[in-house]
Amino acid sequence: MSEMITADLVDLDLSADSKEAAARALAERMVALGRVTDLDGFLADVAAREAQMPTGLDGGIGIPHCRSEHVTEPTLAFGRSAAGIDFGAADGPADLIFLIAAPAGADDAHLTILSSLARQLMNAEFTDALRSAADANAAAALIRGEEPDGTGGVSEGIEDSEDSEDSVDSVAVPAAASAGAATGSPDVGPEEGSQNGTDDGPRNGPDDGPAERGRPFRVVAVTSCPTGIAHTYMAAESLEKAGREAGVEVVVETQGSAGFTRLDPAVIEAADGVIFAHDVPVRDKDRFAGKPTVDTGVKAAINRPGELLDEVRGKAARGEVTAAGAAGTAGSSGTTPVERGGKPGEGYGTKLRVWLMSGVSYMVPFVAAGGLLIALGFAIGGYEINKAPSVMDHFVWSQADSWAALLFQVGGVAFAFLVPVLAGYIAYGMADRPGLVPGFVGGSIALTVNAGFLGGLAAGLISGAVVMAIQRVRIPAALRGIMPVVVIPLISSAVVGFLMFVVIGKPIASAQKAMTDWLSGLSGANAVLLGALLGLMMCFDLGGPVNKVAYAFATAGIAVADPSDSAMKIMAAVMAAGMVPPLAMALATTVRGKLFNAAERENGKAAWVLGASFISEGAIPFAAADPLRVIPSSMVGGALTGALSMAFGATLRAPHGGIFVVPLIGNPLLYLVAIAAGVCVTTALVIVLKGLRKPAPGAVAQGPGGTDPSAPSPEAKQPVAA
Repeated sequence: MSEMITADLVDLDLSADSKEAAARALAERMVALGRVTDLDGFLADVAAREAQMPTGLDGGIGIPHCRSEHVTEPTLAFGRSAAGIDFGAADGPADLIFLIAAPAGADDAHLTILSSLARQLMNAEFTDALRSAADANAAAALIRGEEPDGTGGVSEGIEDSEDSEDSVDSVAVPAAASAGAATGSPDVGPEEGSQNGTDDGPRNGPDDGPAERGRPFRVVAVTSCPTGIAHTYMAAESLEKAGREAGVEVVVETQGSAGFTRLDPAVIEAADGVIFAHDVPVRDKDRFAGKPTVDTGVKAAINRPGELLDEVRGKAARGEVTAAGAAGTAGSSGTTPVERGGKPGEGYGTKLRVWLMSGVSYMVPFVAAGGLLIALGFAIGGYEINKAPSVMDHFVWSQADSWAALLFQVGGVAFAFLVPVLAGYIAYGMADRPGLVPGFVGGSIALTVNAGFLGGLAAGLISGAVVMAIQRVRIPAALRGIMPVVVIPLISSAVVGFLMFVVIGKPIASAQKAMTDWLSGLSGANAVLLGALLGLMMCFDLGGPVNKVAYAFATAGIAVADPSDSAMKIMAAVMAAGMVPPLAMALATTVRGKLFNAAERENGKAAWVLGASFISEGAIPFAAADPLRVIPSSMVGGALTGALSMAFGATLRAPHGGIFVVPLIGNPLLYLVAIAAGVCVTTALVIVLKGLRKPAPGAVAQGPGGTDPSAPSPEAKQPVAA
């Protein structure tokens, strides 16, 4: 493979007034070298990634990146902006921009580039050197880890690192100062902005703490973030450098997107304290039980690592440790994954939403697969196919009805998992793996007692709570090994089974039946209002929690062998409303392209397919860029479509598929009219609202040949205001 970055991929006078223009300027260099085959396609992939989460980092850094089928080999381009460009970082614009491109499917290469770069960026010497680099050759060599000036200031770079999680920082680091090296740390490197701890740590800590000052205080840490790339490794760097400055040995386990290598049990056993810096649940947290523990968000480890080290040393001095008796526990300071389901500082209401969404997200694939198989069975064999005998008893290869029966029956089996999977993974989101067994058992009991979807929700929450309670009990060390495989599943399943069968199962079943009867009796204005409400929910957050609640409500109604007419009307209304936002954005970019920038126009092309396939997330890039205009407009159109679909009496047995399941829809022509009406209304509102304000940066009409006049030219490199 050729060099990941060369002088031709460096622009030290990046002239761009927006992150889209900056990405285009750097991407054009990749195209010129044959690293990218389709400029617009690649930029659309970059924009889609940017819409998921801003790629700006504190310290004036932007790292737009993506995997794309238009990339031929892993490539890094670097730009330096005098004016700064807004990439969404809290501390302001970025002046150092790194565009990272990896081929589609090249996960390891992509993560290696990102994590290694993230580690380098935590060193002030490295970023200062880039800001003062005199020419492109020097900047490229610095990033590669070479020694362009013979000073030895750069020891290892991105391309020389064999493993992103095992690499030492690329800028000169005194080997003797690496505390992690002394203990076999796989993640060692410096960080900036740390706060010094004290050298005189606690005399006595748990688990063989530093009783004498013959060795430094030892800390093990785990870092993780939602994307598992940049912040994960930056937090590790920050803690390690702060540890070296404070005379504390720090060993970090980075739980990144490419997986993680568990710390040696001996290293954990010898540690005097634990730091969890994470925004997603820590995996296998039970390994650290019985230690003084600080549990915080990943950014805290980046911004104030010294304070965290002081805090964990203070806890060790006071003898504050986590419960050591619950094998499988995943908490710290009395917390478990149920309490860490949300971000630090969030209340139980927010965490409850996260736990419920955990179950729904695992349930949706079963809904889609089972529902589409059932719908195909009906399409091929007619609506009487549900009365066909088992294909084990009767199957004729040459008969279409036999194949229809096979599809229907396989879909029915998939649907039978809905409630157990929902309950099981709600419990999993609360209590990690120990919650799976009682969750699935409780979900199955909910089906047995006809408690349905509501029973699954209750079973999942109860299962997680029961496991939490068990995990808090102090257990002798000799019994820890059997806790996760025998004791917790046995006790929790028995308790959940008793509650579901004897205590709450029947009342929930009655409530489920009452709700079903109410839906079946909906007609006229009530049905139209329900359709409008579901349409509003589907378009409120475009694939987020509110959207998923409406979708789960609809799919629960058809997740039976013989769904009612009202349930099928609700499913039709929900799918129709969910198609409106992406289709409307696609239409808006087509009829009034000058109101959108180049990246949005490119996203608009993809939105046609996404919207037609009932993938509401196709509108997210537009909503993220302009939420106050896009989201209300989408909600109005979605509400109209949902109401019209219910008024027209359209029905749907399939839970997914978009226009590709139109043949399975009752009143298909009026159904399409409802969708078209909502799309037109949303499009009109977006165009009107956007037309009332000045175009966004880069949002100008295309020039001759389809080019964007706002894109910076290589000859015009004069800094402009960000």
